[in-house]
Order: sequence, then structure tokens, then C-alpha cells
Amino acid sequence: MSHTPKAPQKGSPEALPTGELLSPFAGQADDAWIAVIRKMDETYAELVAQQVALEQKNAELEEAQTFIAGLMSSMTDVLIACDPSGRIEQVNRAAERAFGVPLSELERRPLRELLAPESPTRFEDLRAAIERRARISDRELIFATPAGPLPVSVNGAVRFDARGRSVGMVLVGRPIGELRQAYSDLAAAHERLKQTQQQLVHSEKMASLGRLVAGVAHELNNPISFVYGNAHTLKRYGARLTAYLEAVHGGVSGPALARLQAELKIDTTLANIAGTLDGMLEGAERVRDIVADLRHFSSERREAWEAFELAPLVHSALDWVAKAQRPAIETHFDMAEGLTVIGHPGHIHQVLMNLVQNALDAMEGQSVQRLEITGRAGEAVMLAVRDTGPGIAPEIASRIFDPFFTTKPIGKGTGLGLSISYGIVQEHGGTLEAANHPEGGAVMTLTLPAARAANGD
Repeated sequence: MSHTPKAPQKGSPEALPTGELLSPFAGQADDAWIAVIRKMDETYAELVAQQVALEQKNAELEEAQTFIAGLMSSMTDVLIACDPSGRIEQVNRAAERAFGVPLSELERRPLRELLAPESPTRFEDLRAAIERRARISDRELIFATPAGPLPVSVNGAVRFDARGRSVGMVLVGRPIGELRQAYSDLAAAHERLKQTQQQLVHSEKMASLGRLVAGVAHELNNPISFVYGNAHTLKRYGARLTAYLEAVHGGVSGPALARLQAELKIDTTLANIAGTLDGMLEGAERVRDIVADLRHFSSERREAWEAFELAPLVHSALDWVAKAQRPAIETHFDMAEGLTVIGHPGHIHQVLMNLVQNALDAMEGQSVQRLEITGRAGEAVMLAVRDTGPGIAPEIASRIFDPFFTTKPIGKGTGLGLSISYGIVQEHGGTLEAANHPEGGAVMTLTLPAARAANGD
């Protein structure tokens, strides 16, 4: 019996060509595999990025550890880190050198064992301070080392973990011998500084004395020369009068006596004697006044404070300084009446001399050298000293009254003149200010309490 084959129906498996048999889930499987592969790629990329970041952090950590290790090894102070029980966890090279044992032997040892019995600060003191979370400041410890007791000055603090819990303490100690040497060096340096300051102050005093002597010599020269010249004139007059009187006593009379009288210029001599004596007296009085000024200037008594006119001191300071050093300097005075202040005339005279000297120094080498001094009276007495120098540079304006500050070449000034003047003026209840004048040059303004204001009148 034969069978006739049936034609395959559309959509049946037999209708597909050979090798094209597909599952209904084949497309979904491919998409899943692609998604898995993509996820694996993303995960791998993240792992690579994390690996790079981890390597970078490891490198930074190693660098930080190397840096910290370098710091600890280069420290000359002994560093000891302990846990709460006082067991040593870490030390530095300085501790290894101090105790003469390797680092490995120091670590894990109790700190108590390193302290000498005679140590002023005991381990219990350190532990009590740490339990109170108090800082340890300049406590003296004595460590027991193979070389003998080692006294150190210790500073310490509590160690905390990331959660803020106390995990021990860290101590940093410096051998007291080094501190004592440092203090000794500091004291020696301070002593040298004081000696240098004393020498500079002495130099400034000698410089002021030199200016004073030069000014006084110049001032004394005129009246003394006047007295000296008039004394010689009186000597000649005395010789003439003596010769004339001898002739009279010798019986000479008549025409002979008249001729002798004319030859000896007796009439002229008698007429000039009074003027010559007046000149000598004036010169002597001037010398007396200069000596009185010197006595006021040199007086150091606090009770010597008195009411005095400022104008005569200004003229005296100008005469003693400016005229002695630069007689040709142009001066201009504008002094009001009643410039009366209370204080120490000698000290204020010193201030005025310093101001005049400073103005002269500022004008050295200038084509125009003019000194202007103005004074006004009110509730306070104001005196301004202006020069025609280059003025005050802005960068030094705030330092002009500082001790030992000077713009003069070495050997020309100590930098104490204005500083001393500033202190004297402050003691008198006044002010001393420096500024540039609008028309050029510098102006020093001295303000002192007026005598009426000081007396409460």
C-alpha cells in the first residue's frame, strides 16, 4: 500500500529550509548577552578607575609616610607616643640615640621603665594629666639612659582617634642642657644688645655735646673778643692817662702840657672811656647769659621745671647750631608774642637744637638753604621748623621717630636725636610731628602746653 506525501503546511517546521530552525526566544537571548557584555565592560572600567585611584592614594600615603618618617628622624627632640596604659607605641631616632637602644627594643616597653627614680614628674602625673585631657607644658622629666640621667623639658597632649576617643598620649622632650645653652646664648645676645645700645646712646650724647661745644664756642667768641679788644683799648688809654698825669705831677704846664695833651689824645680818650667800659660790660653780660643758658641746659633736676619763654631758646639753639656750622644759612622768623610754656628749659633747648640740626642735615647739598621758624600761642604753644630739603619719603614717614633709625651715612648719625626729642616732648605733655610742607621740604611741628593752660588760669 503506497502513501502519497502531503505538502508541508505554511508555518510548520517542515516549511523552513534546512539549518534555519529558530526558537521563539532566540532574539531575546542575544539582547541579554549584549547587555551582560556591556555591563561587564562598565564594571571593568570602574575597576580600572578604582585601581588607578587606589594606586594614586597608595602613592600619596607612601609619600605622606615618608614625609612623616623624615620629620621624625630629623627631629632633635625626643618623641614618644604611648597607648592609654603608657606602653610605648612609637618613638623617633632622637629617642633611639638618647636611650642607646634600637627602635624595636623601645617600642612596646612601658614608659614608666624609662623614667629615673629622681624624676620630678612621675608617670602617674603624666597619666593624670592625660585623663583630664589637659596639655602637658614644660614639665621636667629625667630619663634613665646608659649615659646617665637625662633631664628633659617635656610638652605633651592627648592622642585621639577618628571618633574623638582618647587612644594615648604623645610626648616631646628637649634636653634641658640645650635649653640652658639657648637661654645662655639669648642672655649673652641681650647683654651685647644692651651694650651696643648704651654705646649708641653715648655716641649720640657725645655728638650732641660736640654740637653744643661748637655752638657755645662760636657764641662766646664774639663777646670775649669784644671784651678782649676793649681791654687792650683801656690799656692804651691807661698808658696815655698815666703819662699825662706824670707830666702834670712833674710840673709841666702851659703850652708844653697842651701839646702833650694833644699828642696823647687825652680828650678823645676821656670821651671814649665810658663807651669802652660799656662795651666790656655788655660782653661780660653776654658771657654771663651764655653760662646761665648752659646751667639750665645741663640741669637734670625734675624740680627745675618753670615757666619760660620759648622764643629766646629758639634763638639760642639757632645761634649755637646753625650759625656755628653754616653762618650763611638764610633764616626766617615769625614768632608771636607770649610763647610761654612750663617745663625744663634745658631739655626743651636740647629738642630745639636737635630740630635745627636735623633741618641743617636735610638741606646739605641743596641749592636753596632756608630755615623757617614760626610760632603761635593759644591753648597750646605751637612751633614749626621748616627746611628746604628733599622732604620725608613716604616709606620712612612712620619710622622717623624710631630709636636708631637714620637715613644718614654710617658715622654721620646714630638715629637717636629725634627719638630722644620725641620722648622729652611727651614727658612735657606735648607732641612732636613730622610732615612734608606743601611748598617742599619737611616741617617739624612741636606743640607744648601753654603756661596759662598748665597752671589752670
